[in-house]
Amino acid sequence: MKQLTLLCLLFFLIVGCKKKDQPKDLNPLEKIAYAHGLEHWDDVETIEFTFNVDRDTEHFERSWSWKPKENEVSHIDGDKVFTYNRSNILSDKELAADKNFINDMHWLVAPYKLVWDRGIEYEGPFMEEAPVSKDSLQRITITYDDQGGYTPGDAYDFYVDENNEVKEWIYREDNTTAQCMITTWEDYKEIEGLKIATMHQNENGVFKLYFTNINVVTTEK
Repeated sequence: MKQLTLLCLLFFLIVGCKKKDQPKDLNPLEKIAYAHGLEHWDDVETIEFTFNVDRDTEHFERSWSWKPKENEVSHIDGDKVFTYNRSNILSDKELAADKNFINDMHWLVAPYKLVWDRGIEYEGPFMEEAPVSKDSLQRITITYDDQGGYTPGDAYDFYVDENNEVKEWIYREDNTTAQCMITTWEDYKEIEGLKIATMHQNENGVFKLYFTNINVVTTEK
């Protein structure tokens, strides 16, 4: 009986050690980020993923391996691997690759970028009808300033539920309604504590953007 009690105690201690506490007094952007597992990001050594787009009958994909602590990115195309460091971009090829990576990575971890990115202003939350589901959700709008980055001045409307989980969003180029993209956030998967939406699609499902081959390597492995 003593051995069983000791084993149970050790089990709960181990489980308790793996649990990470979220900070208190979070602002709306931080609440979204932590609702998607931001507290586990510091453990990530490598994250691999394939970015897919289906539009009507056309398919497109790009595969990446990212080491965030080293700021190293590899674009994987079959047997070809092109690696560069984001802190020291030296060529047009690296710049072009980085623009693609930033786009694909933004779809993957946009909730975290609400905390990481600088030059963001936000409004909300406001209760509104979501554009795709027509559900009543909280809208939080972020706007990037016009300095730096690849898409300065852009805006995003995040629609989140009562748990601060993103359900839909609207991307507005140059903070206008002239060029918009509206998609869902669906098929969430929790991988090493990171909560990732693996499917995004428009209202009629003609456009689908999704992630496959997601693999996360952490310091705990």
